[in-house]
Amino acid sequence: MATDSHIAPLTSAAVDQLGGRLRIAMSVDDLRLLDQYRREFREDYETVVAVVRDQLGLVPSGRPAKSTAAILDKLKRSTMRLSQMQDVAGCRVVVSDVRAQDDAVGRLTTLLSATTVFDRRDKPSHGYRAVHVVARPRGRPIEIQVRTELQHSWAELSEKWADSFGVAVKYGGGPKEIRTMLDGVSDLVANFEGVNWGAELADEVAKLHKGIAAHLAEYIDIAKGQS
Repeated sequence: MATDSHIAPLTSAAVDQLGGRLRIAMSVDDLRLLDQYRREFREDYETVVAVVRDQLGLVPSGRPAKSTAAILDKLKRSTMRLSQMQDVAGCRVVVSDVRAQDDAVGRLTTLLSATTVFDRRDKPSHGYRAVHVVARPRGRPIEIQVRTELQHSWAELSEKWADSFGVAVKYGGGPKEIRTMLDGVSDLVANFEGVNWGAELADEVAKLHKGIAAHLAEYIDIAKGQS
């Protein structure tokens, strides 16, 4: 659904006032305003998706706008103002390895205007590693998550364990044994991807990559069984 052309976009002040009210209580009028705000991201989102798909040749997945429930949850567990939330809308791309990741990030920052890069590989967020590019092609921030295959598998594993043991798993909480396992696997992926393997070791690297991916897949199957 496109943003109604006769409705003026919400100002940053109005957005922040809305976010403040939503932290305390939800009214029908405020939920309607939040829905309006969510729709204001569609044109920016479609611009970003077109660049990712048509100029980078990658397959984006994502959503034109974060769900109402997800926005409310993020507001309540943080002090962030609603206008500062950079992932109201966004997409994700998964590439083979860190070289492809660096290439994709470089091309995105060239092709899209007003981009900011958040590299979460060396300083992960509770084990989560990726590179996020935030672009503002028409003014609204659109987050592009660029993950390697192994980083993506780890993120899927974290999501599955969060389904079983609560959303706190994604933010450094949850059972100690699950937290230890997630952190350990995250470090394993980072250590493997951080080595500048020579071209002569390509076959061995491919085997190691396949082995780590297989272990992650096993963990994900176990986590699904616990859901």
